[in-house]
Amino acid sequence: MSLDVPEGACGMDEVGRGALAGPLVAAAVVLPAAFSHPLLRDSKLLSAPQRERAEAAILEAARAVAVVEVPPHEIDLRGVGWANRWAFEELMRRVPAPLYLVDGNLRLDPGRPHRCIPGGDRLVGAISAASIVAKVHRDRRMVELDRLHPRFGWRRNKGYGSREHLEALLELGPVALHRTTFVHLEPRLPL
Repeated sequence: MSLDVPEGACGMDEVGRGALAGPLVAAAVVLPAAFSHPLLRDSKLLSAPQRERAEAAILEAARAVAVVEVPPHEIDLRGVGWANRWAFEELMRRVPAPLYLVDGNLRLDPGRPHRCIPGGDRLVGAISAASIVAKVHRDRRMVELDRLHPRFGWRRNKGYGSREHLEALLELGPVALHRTTFVHLEPRLPL
């Protein structure tokens, strides 16, 4: 990792911003200063098995870990930008830290010491760890939700706009777990 961070700093990242279905998930992780792992990097650069191995090591070593979900109906009601900010500010309330390091470029609670770092999931170990924890959590959640609505293929596409998912949306219409502001379809009513 490239950036030096103070002892006890909390890394935060989110996943699922652009998904058509399922929650936005954000995680916060405080790592010990000496923590190192060969798979500690942006979760998008890892395979699912690699993320799960890295997550296990992170959970074992971390001083603090927290995860929050923002459900689709809240994203529809308030917007994905609000959801992203709320998730990070909620994590700040749950995990005490001298400094919060956030992936991206957001306006967050000015009363909490934080730095927004575009590309932070590739530069700061604690943000990479949060990226991994959030991604593994959301992927597991989408596999659970797939059991309720298997025709959308969420087990495979994790709620993103894959061909399988889009075809099922056209055929079946959205369900309550879809972000209707993202799919631009009216829910189908039973006849």
